[in-house]
Amino acid sequence: MDLGITGKVALVTGGSRGLGRQAALTLAREGCKVAICARGTDKLDEVVAELQKFSPSSVGFQADVTTTEGCNAFYESALASIGPADIVVNNVGGTSGGRDFDSTTDEDWVATLELNLFSAIRMMRVSLPHMKEQGWGRVVNVASVFGREHGGALSYMTAKASLIAFSKHMALSLAPTNILVNTISPGSISFPGGGWDNFQKNSTPEVVQDFISRNLPMGKFGWPEPFGELVAFLCSDRADLITGASVAIDGGQGRSLI
Repeated sequence: MDLGITGKVALVTGGSRGLGRQAALTLAREGCKVAICARGTDKLDEVVAELQKFSPSSVGFQADVTTTEGCNAFYESALASIGPADIVVNNVGGTSGGRDFDSTTDEDWVATLELNLFSAIRMMRVSLPHMKEQGWGRVVNVASVFGREHGGALSYMTAKASLIAFSKHMALSLAPTNILVNTISPGSISFPGGGWDNFQKNSTPEVVQDFISRNLPMGKFGWPEPFGELVAFLCSDRADLITGASVAIDGGQGRSLI
């Protein structure tokens, strides 16, 4: 299936590993010119080399998108290298502090919201003018199964639920301009160096199996490739009627009805 995005410029935050890396690779394979960013440089050059096998103009930059300056710097660097963004994948995420109210400090709240919510708001702010001007754009914001229902750390749940609500509002506001905004809500997806990979390595087989039995109806953790394919589809011309959706990719882990 031709997704119709060859030559499009795609920006992926947190693109040096895991789900962000997979999203960037899949978009590069579809012919996009991809720019990724990460706070650290240890994997950045390695992933850019992978991207360039499919899309030679792809680039990577060190940037901290939890700040306005970092978002602006990433966008401006990508603009100078490969052009204005047609596609933005806001993938960065994580949590700071404890799991419940009493153990979560003000600093934890701020750090988690900056990472999961405000990074997406700021990237959209710098990207939307060009999308509006050309009458085409795609934004995919990466939420979580725990943004749709109870589970995970409190600050993380709150931030991801807020991201879903923000994305819904923006999708409806931007629908007349042919800019589509959707969220993806991954479940427990395992990749090297990720939280679920570490959980499996650092837990007894009995603990891991108990988690799988209680939470994962398919009997296994997820893996990044289907996530990347979903991102590419939502960024394509084949998804012309999909906006404001929160698409679960969790192997049935989520129990919510919507």
